[in-house]
Amino acid sequence: MTVILTWLRRGADAIGALLMLALFATFLLQIFSRYAMNSPFGWTLELCLLLWVWIVFFGGAFIVRRTDHITFDLLYMAVPKGPRRLMAIVSSLAIAALLLWSFLPTWDWIDFLRIKRSATLRIPMRDIFSVYMIFLAAVIVGCLWRTVTLLRRGLDEDEGADA
Repeated sequence: MTVILTWLRRGADAIGALLMLALFATFLLQIFSRYAMNSPFGWTLELCLLLWVWIVFFGGAFIVRRTDHITFDLLYMAVPKGPRRLMAIVSSLAIAALLLWSFLPTWDWIDFLRIKRSATLRIPMRDIFSVYMIFLAAVIVGCLWRTVTLLRRGLDEDEGADA
């Protein structure tokens, strides 16, 4: 199982790197067309924005780990391990529940966007913002998985250490 997860993580990292490469190449082309050719391409700005949306939400769903986030955990770290575990379970379940509650209304809105297209590239807006649904699903599954892990094994060693 860990081998599969390792390959999935490497695949997500590769996709993120390719998205960043595409963004960088498009940005350089935009600079070249604007300053060297004195005739900017209109589609490069739109593609940069589209790629940025995908990088943020795809990266947030599959690349950024929970421990990579900055947290304000003064109260969390001040309590003993038992209440800390309960706080982690409650917060994970609350995040999963709220995102699950927003899932269908969000999909309704994104599906509605199929009638709109981007200005230059004419890409359906639903295709552009569908990455947010992937993000929602990944965060919900991640929070539920964290809850199960907390119930089975308790806190990780790095979370349980007193500062």
